[in-house]
Amino acid sequence: MSYGPREVLKGLDFEVRRGEVVALLGPNGAGKTTTIEILEGFRKPSDGEVRVLGESPLTADEAWRSRVGVVLQSWRDHGRWQVRELLEQFGSYYAPYATPDHPRPYDTDELLDRVGLTAQASAKVKSLSGGQRRRLDVAIGIVGRPEMLFLDEPTVGFDPVARRDFHALVRRLSDLEDTTILLTTHDLNEAEKLADRILILNHGRIVADGSAASLAEQISGTTEVRWTHHGEAHVHTTADGTDFVRDLLARHPDGITDLEVRRSTLEDTYLAMVARHEQSDEPREVVA
Repeated sequence: MSYGPREVLKGLDFEVRRGEVVALLGPNGAGKTTTIEILEGFRKPSDGEVRVLGESPLTADEAWRSRVGVVLQSWRDHGRWQVRELLEQFGSYYAPYATPDHPRPYDTDELLDRVGLTAQASAKVKSLSGGQRRRLDVAIGIVGRPEMLFLDEPTVGFDPVARRDFHALVRRLSDLEDTTILLTTHDLNEAEKLADRILILNHGRIVADGSAASLAEQISGTTEVRWTHHGEAHVHTTADGTDFVRDLLARHPDGITDLEVRRSTLEDTYLAMVARHEQSDEPREVVA
């Protein structure tokens, strides 16, 4: 994807399998939203081939659209609608595409319960708080029981309870309904909790691809061990924390205190990967 002379996406190449939850991470300007918009059919790529549910998003018909759910970063409010009325209106668009194998849309009461808006069912959209408004965005995105769901920064403005509930909803959609989900987020903890697979995008290229654990092992591959012995604090980095701790305890039969074993986190991995790529003109791809 290019905007004039500026190349935003450079040979992007990846697949997402059915029922998989994939998180697309990257610094601001990396091309995450552009990638999502191309896959949704809202933006035409400058070159290359895109297939979502077997079709090109640019030329797919309404039947294809009924199989796709989208939660944008933001969109204009329908402030005077009641929450229930708005969901029923959106749901009516999906009803003609229902099949015995894939009933559409969700029952409104069930959907309100799923996103935690039952108490706000009769409220005007303009009266909702920021977090409640975002829950409504999610409800609109999934009202048609999508087979493919795009989530662009879905939990912005969520409080901790709403974020926890949303994470449970995403896992339920993936595990029980086999929904394929591609999400962008700046919340690395969220990506680590939700994603089966993580793609790290930087300067328009995928520079890492794998589970959080496999990326941490391949990129950082270390465990930090901290302990105190006779009042003196120690820290050691090792590739095998289990063996090191076993030897450490054997060396000090009189005992140690404040033992802490810390494996590399997704945040460590992400920062290391982005920093490594910033130092090189060539992408360094990591494949699990």
